[in-house]
Amino acid sequence: MTTICADAVETRGWAASVTMAATVFTVVTAEMLPVGLLTPMSESLHVTDGAAGLALTATGVTSAVAAPVLPLMLGRLDRRAVLGGLMVLLAASAFAAAITSDFSVLMVTRVLMGISIGGVWLLTVSLARRVVPPTAAGPATSLIFSGIGIASVLGIPAGAYVGELAGWRWAFAGVGVLALVLAVALSINLPSLPPERAVRLRDVRQVLKRSQVRVGLVLVALIVTGHFAAYTYIRPLLEPRIAPVLIGAFLLAYGVAGVLGNFLTGALRPHRALTVIAAGIALATLVMPTVGATVAGSLVLLVIWGFAYGGTTVSTQAWAHAAAPSAPESSSAVLVGVYNGSIALGAFTGGQVADRFGVATVTWLPAVLATAALVVLLAHRRQRG
Repeated sequence: MTTICADAVETRGWAASVTMAATVFTVVTAEMLPVGLLTPMSESLHVTDGAAGLALTATGVTSAVAAPVLPLMLGRLDRRAVLGGLMVLLAASAFAAAITSDFSVLMVTRVLMGISIGGVWLLTVSLARRVVPPTAAGPATSLIFSGIGIASVLGIPAGAYVGELAGWRWAFAGVGVLALVLAVALSINLPSLPPERAVRLRDVRQVLKRSQVRVGLVLVALIVTGHFAAYTYIRPLLEPRIAPVLIGAFLLAYGVAGVLGNFLTGALRPHRALTVIAAGIALATLVMPTVGATVAGSLVLLVIWGFAYGGTTVSTQAWAHAAAPSAPESSSAVLVGVYNGSIALGAFTGGQVADRFGVATVTWLPAVLATAALVVLLAHRRQRG
């Protein structure tokens, strides 16, 4: 009987993990939809590519603020109910984005999405280890974060395909439907998840006093800002080199490589994993203007880039957990805040560079910032002896 009960608990734990992975997939797809739809969105709303990229900046800024603030506001609320409510909010904002013809209204919907995305990121990061037995915490965490890579494999390319076939608005509507389905699935598959203890502002301040945490946040800022400064504009970057109908296929190749990177670099120690990530991004983006001038070259570099960036989330989370193992929700709140703030900063900076100097110049930003991350990693290793 004990064995049967244990098996039932483990089975429900894996069902919860799959549901959380699907939730991560959905919020990442929602956040990144403008990447694959940037050109049709800018044309439909009569704005420049750089201005359309602000749709990504809006969600990033809001997520960055929401992630550290939400734990202070949620108190003792059951996290399962909170996750369900956040997915309903995501659905409502996605449907609103699908029907608006006003760019300012679209930006409001992206702000609402940002609240949902920041909250879901935070809670899935900090709750992953609680839905399965301790012995399965590592594989379950990798499974949950595979939703990020799968969003690149399926979500973003699917959005690009839907945009080509039916218009970008239907891509947002599809995300809204998926978010509603997952709100129901979360209520069924997740156990009750009261917080282990309420998060206080003092807890966040204590986490920030740890030098290991601060180094990790600097690395997140450099790598993620650089990545999104260029990746946000990947569609207009590729369009002069390949036919628009191939954009989805190229993003698919990028995403497949990202899933592999999630599992392979996620198995490495955080310092080594982040070294591989920073080096891969720096290499791929540095030679993009020359090697990427051909169709084959662009594809190869996208695969390298995708593989490198794919392990970023799980590796930075592993770094944060190792730096503050006694304060998982506080460290996750800070990490997710900086991560999403870096997405916003990258999208904004890349848009400014693209509008002023041309889209082709944006790849220099990740090349420089990823190289700076390598310098930080080297200095940190020497400091530790």
